[in-house]
Amino acid sequence: MLVKCSFDELASENTSYSVTLVPRLDFSINLLSTIIEILQKQRSDLKNQNDYLVTNFDEFDTSHIKNLKLEQMIVFSLDILFQIKNQISCISGIQSIPKILPSSIPMIRTVSAQLFTISPTSSQKLSELSVCLGSIVLDSAVLTQARFDFSKSNEECAMMLDEVKLMANSKLNKQYPLVDFSKLSNV
Repeated sequence: MLVKCSFDELASENTSYSVTLVPRLDFSINLLSTIIEILQKQRSDLKNQNDYLVTNFDEFDTSHIKNLKLEQMIVFSLDILFQIKNQISCISGIQSIPKILPSSIPMIRTVSAQLFTISPTSSQKLSELSVCLGSIVLDSAVLTQARFDFSKSNEECAMMLDEVKLMANSKLNKQYPLVDFSKLSNV
């Protein structure tokens, strides 16, 4: 089946893609900020709740371990989301979108999956964010004729997750000097 498509139709289609990118990117930034605020509140509550563990940590008390793992997950999630926010702030034009954003989508999905049981609202909002950013990446690729190497994006994502995990554990090690976070199961 042949499809007839004039240049004017293609130009019009590309214009509609580009016109909708900015509002969707703004929406994504606002949604990400909302999620960060929710998690920061949860982190603050957990930090206050776990304050006694600074001096009274018992590595054999399962409630102590559970509370610290929860805080570890929230800190890790926040740090990932701050990294993504920094990535988004580096977008300087439509050409930069397919270079910057693809690795953020699997990171968002990872955080969403981890938060599914402990913060369902955040998990749902993160799922919405990943869909929105994914559509932005695809539409910008249409406009810029970019090609993706998903294995490269996945490698970047894995490296970033490992780096953030180390940063999160470092923060928590300073906060809870009696706890060896390398012994806690991995986030």
